[in-house]
Amino acid sequence: MSILPASPGPDLRALLALFPPANAIIAEATRVTPDEMPEPYRKLLVHEHHMTVTVEAHHGQLVNVVVLDRRRDKDAYSRKILLARQGDGKIVQCGLVRIHFQYCADEVRDEILSEKTPLGRVLIQHNVLRRIEPTAFLKITPGPDMMKWFGLETPKTTYGRLAFIHCDGEPAIELLEVVAREG
Repeated sequence: MSILPASPGPDLRALLALFPPANAIIAEATRVTPDEMPEPYRKLLVHEHHMTVTVEAHHGQLVNVVVLDRRRDKDAYSRKILLARQGDGKIVQCGLVRIHFQYCADEVRDEILSEKTPLGRVLIQHNVLRRIEPTAFLKITPGPDMMKWFGLETPKTTYGRLAFIHCDGEPAIELLEVVAREG
């Protein structure tokens, strides 16, 4: 597996290590510039908005969160998730997230832990002062798990991003967000 080295922002290797084996999710990842990303991936990933809102607008319907795995370490909660369209259940995104609860209000923490609502919607509904900071854009060759989630028989390139969500000025959330292959 070829995974890009660490850079400022969330560490891809560290996020993947939360839910081994890493190569089951991503076979290869290389850093790309926004200009190197074809549409619709550039529109889906190159922005400072919640991916929940972005994929819902792109697909024209709300999405549900599906939590595949989770872990809790002191004040950090991590989960491996899918976002599925409500209308037909099609998976439109997968992701890994690590949330540092010392930067979240109790009611926000409790709703996140209920695992019923996508993270972006939770933060919006609780009116958390937030800033999304994309730190890297990725060209991704999916591993077998991601291929299964996205309904691929062979590995086909898709794209993703690493990002922080700053809550009330603090880097509270680390994200890997990968959109499903289009077309």
